[in-house]
Amino acid sequence: MQPGNRRLYLAVAACAVVVYAGALWNRFAMDDIYLIVLNPLVRSAGGWWRAFASPYWPAELGGKLYRPLVVATYAADRLVDGPAWFHAVNLLWHAGGSVAVTVLARRLADPRAALVAGLVFAVHPVHVEAVANVVGRAELMAGTFSVLAVYAGLVRNSWYWSAAALALGLLSKENAAVVPGLIAWGWIVGVGRPYRRTAAWFMASWLVVGAAYLALRWAVLHPFARLHDVAPVFVGEGPLAVRLTAVAAFSDVGRLLAFPLVLRADYSPNERTIVTSFLDGRFLLGLVVAALWAALLVLAWRRGRRVEALALGWAAIAFFPVANLLFPVGVLVAERTLYLPSAGLAIAAGALLARLETRRLRLVTAVLVIAGGVRSALRVPVWRDDSAVTTSILNDSPKSYRGPARAAGLLQSSGQAVRALDAYHTAARIYDRDPTLFFGAADAAFTVGRPALADSLLQRAEQLCFRCTGYYRFQAAAARSRGDSTTADSLLAHAR
Repeated sequence: MQPGNRRLYLAVAACAVVVYAGALWNRFAMDDIYLIVLNPLVRSAGGWWRAFASPYWPAELGGKLYRPLVVATYAADRLVDGPAWFHAVNLLWHAGGSVAVTVLARRLADPRAALVAGLVFAVHPVHVEAVANVVGRAELMAGTFSVLAVYAGLVRNSWYWSAAALALGLLSKENAAVVPGLIAWGWIVGVGRPYRRTAAWFMASWLVVGAAYLALRWAVLHPFARLHDVAPVFVGEGPLAVRLTAVAAFSDVGRLLAFPLVLRADYSPNERTIVTSFLDGRFLLGLVVAALWAALLVLAWRRGRRVEALALGWAAIAFFPVANLLFPVGVLVAERTLYLPSAGLAIAAGALLARLETRRLRLVTAVLVIAGGVRSALRVPVWRDDSAVTTSILNDSPKSYRGPARAAGLLQSSGQAVRALDAYHTAARIYDRDPTLFFGAADAAFTVGRPALADSLLQRAEQLCFRCTGYYRFQAAAARSRGDSTTADSLLAHAR
């Protein structure tokens, strides 16, 4: 490695670590509790290898998803112990991902573009949720391996290294499945186009890796009940409304990628509501954002700016799995899901700004890094713990039902079941289509000795979900974690 390149990569890595260093004082929050603190695989010896034969969510919590490589890293982290170490590993993954973006941009463009791309990616505020919350590691690992897979495919023209990185990405999170699309898009725009025989090897490797992954995933997950989570805003809605709402969400996605001043931990009803008409202003705004992106892509293509065209297409392809256009997923908008799409934005920004003369380039880069770095650093403490996240939801998304719902969970875990029941009722008055509300409220009702109310709440919950066993187990685990085995047993009895 040349000295100039080494300094470039060290500068980007250092920037990524410094901006997010505040995460070292964060503890475990939200899903960290269930996926790390209470996860038997993480807490037991040999959990790092048994993770490959186990679902991501523990069996007692429904046995959903398959991300064994991430769980294996949690089990390894547990040997050191303490939330600070878990967060430190997240910082290292983000630094590695930032360097990977820098390396790719340097080979696609030049060192000036690489520096801008790497720094923009390192400090981008939309990454805070993925970096500062431990379970965001799935995004960090999948994103890093995906960038490496694209580098091996478009720069090194190596199908076997690309396939290896793809496999590691898929074992980290499902969204790494976009790698073949990213590489193929690069070929289309004229970046790293291989000979036909080599292209055939790439495609064969994708088929082999994909088939092996799906077979392994099925073998691990098929014993568990299929429960397809969808975003609460989509519950009970038809396919047209889902797609209209998905397009409307493009305005949030575009803003978060290009101007992430306002950040939220939650984008749930009634903060974000269903769209049912083509004339709805939110749909039209989302359509404008999509049209603007398409116009920029066409402009870059026509002017022969292959790197910008690749990068703009990258953002769309990487976002597609969670766009709710093909099928509804578990979130309408989540900042953590923009980790890999933002790599495309960073590379596009680097290639574009590198055309500026040196003095202007330095000024613009400094402004972007300082603004992004300050916003990210100030946002990191939001993920300090469950209480901090809940406070942020209540303040940042006052219309959302999730704020009072999470407050209810905190009240219940602190032994204030009566107040928790009131908070659940407040959340249900805002939005009454999320079954988890009624499972939580039933938990509180059992705790305060009102079994009849608990039964009615569970009946309402079962009207909203199909095969609710996972939800019962999840709530029972919450009850048992606070030492209330009687309520846990009552919930499990209803599940049976």
